[in-house]
Amino acid sequence: MAETKAAGGARGGIAKPVTPSPELAKITGPDALPRSEVVSKMWAYIKKHNLQNPENKREILADDTLKPIFGVDKCTMFEMNKLLSKHMK
Repeated sequence: MAETKAAGGARGGIAKPVTPSPELAKITGPDALPRSEVVSKMWAYIKKHNLQNPENKREILADDTLKPIFGVDKCTMFEMNKLLSKHMK
């Protein structure tokens, strides 16, 4: 008989908790959380502060809080995930 994994087994990938850098913690808070939650909090921040380019919604315009995280003035939503990975341990 094959054994089944207990509920709440190994957490990896997007569900694995990560610790945000001090710059990222300004948006997410200092506690470890899954990558998916980091991305959700980033989008909430972006939408709250109206940081999407109105002519190209895929482009994010960095404010003073996002510039230290992104390292650039603007990036696409696809580039954002790559840039965020540098701020998660």
